[in-house]
Amino acid sequence: MLLGHAEGESVLLARRGDEIFAIGATCSHYGGPLSEGLLVEDTVRCPWHHACFSLRTGEPVGAPALNPVACWRVERTQDRVRLTGKIDRDPLAPSDQARRGVTRTRAKAHAVSRTASPVRAPERIVIVGGGAAGNASAEMLRRLGYAGRITMLDAESDSPYDRPNLSKDYLAGNAPEEWIPLRPPGFHAEHGIDLVHGVQVSALDLPSREVRLADGRAYPFDRLLLATGAEPIRLSLPGGDRAHVHYLRSLADSRAIIAKTAQAKRAVVMGASFIGLEVAASLRKRELDVHVVAPDKLPLERVMGTALAKFVKALHEEHGVVFHLEDTATAIGDHDVTLKSGGTLAADLVVIGVGVRPRTGLAEQAKLAIDRGVAVNELLETSAPHVFAAGDIARYPDPYTGERIRVEHWVHAERQGQAAARNMLGQGWPYDDVPFFWSAHYDVSINYVGHAEQWDSVEVDGDPAARDVSVRFKRGGRTLAVASIFRDVESLKAEVDMELQATS
Repeated sequence: MLLGHAEGESVLLARRGDEIFAIGATCSHYGGPLSEGLLVEDTVRCPWHHACFSLRTGEPVGAPALNPVACWRVERTQDRVRLTGKIDRDPLAPSDQARRGVTRTRAKAHAVSRTASPVRAPERIVIVGGGAAGNASAEMLRRLGYAGRITMLDAESDSPYDRPNLSKDYLAGNAPEEWIPLRPPGFHAEHGIDLVHGVQVSALDLPSREVRLADGRAYPFDRLLLATGAEPIRLSLPGGDRAHVHYLRSLADSRAIIAKTAQAKRAVVMGASFIGLEVAASLRKRELDVHVVAPDKLPLERVMGTALAKFVKALHEEHGVVFHLEDTATAIGDHDVTLKSGGTLAADLVVIGVGVRPRTGLAEQAKLAIDRGVAVNELLETSAPHVFAAGDIARYPDPYTGERIRVEHWVHAERQGQAAARNMLGQGWPYDDVPFFWSAHYDVSINYVGHAEQWDSVEVDGDPAARDVSVRFKRGGRTLAVASIFRDVESLKAEVDMELQATS
């Protein structure tokens, strides 16, 4: 790969065999430098958050990027390469590349269809949920050239938006409001996606193929995608309903916490989860005194292992966070929190982040198979024909571990939504992407590839304190997951290795 410029824009020039490609060099997700990423077949992956782009067209073929990067015409004369013009395109314009699919280091390429016979395109697709999976699915349907009706039903009033930012830069005051919507006003209508805000789905009538709303309306469907996401686990505590007690899941939640920080000086965060610690970092950025209360011996140890857990704790303490570990809250007062250990903490603001649970109520009511989530097959289809599930609610067969897993990551949800779109159109596209997420703490971002609920050995290469480390979580000698700090290409290579092994 070579980095250059043309007409005032950064351009990535890449060669694969005798072919030479030129695309925009800046990732359309958060602006990551693609020239520092990884070439994989005829794609390039962003080093920051693993978005994947086609070198041939600039299309985003792997979330979290939703917009293409520029693609340039290339002329080659002997040993000279010239860019002769830029090809701009609508982000949802159908293309042969999207319809054909792009191999992403799989041992065998996905065909356009794995079904035995052609499948008639559905006339009406209904998506319940406007989050990561729901929105990515709707957009992919249009990119695939689907011309039927798409209805996306969502309980919130301002979806879809950049949910990971709600506990990170947006909450910290570093990201302005205009960065948060995934699409500008009118975008979905322009592309024929009927986005219905502020509605409550009351029931799924599967025999009649209708989604029914609490207000009496009904939406018929030929294909249905459940992308209802997750909801915060709420604690039953005396005082838990006070006005200064908050949970963080939605944009409205984040706005409410931000509004409270204008008067608050002392905050208590309950839970040393990723959300809890990111909230703690953001509140420190706003110069609040922050105390974190959690039952764990070390924050994130069950996910990140001891070495990274110790580093994360020390990093937050360097920035002034005070931990109260192996402890819990028993009551919340007007201006304090009472601990089980007997102490009290002053608090003008309380944020509870002790985890989430999948929203499976509609699926349960419709008598779909449930397995600590909505059970789906490798095509993300539920126990009911033509009904699919994606994102935080879906428990699916992971080809890498051979186990059924459910993953609560933003990028993962988007990629599942995109795969579900293909399968609702009958493309027979097995979901085999490797889970990925990132977590930001002050000036440190931790990348995590894979999925390890249990492991029997941990390999630490480097030093977390030096901000240069990778940690491999293994079981039976096999790497299940890799967590890393500022080893972006190594993280990308780990993702590719797992993809290859999953399809071998």
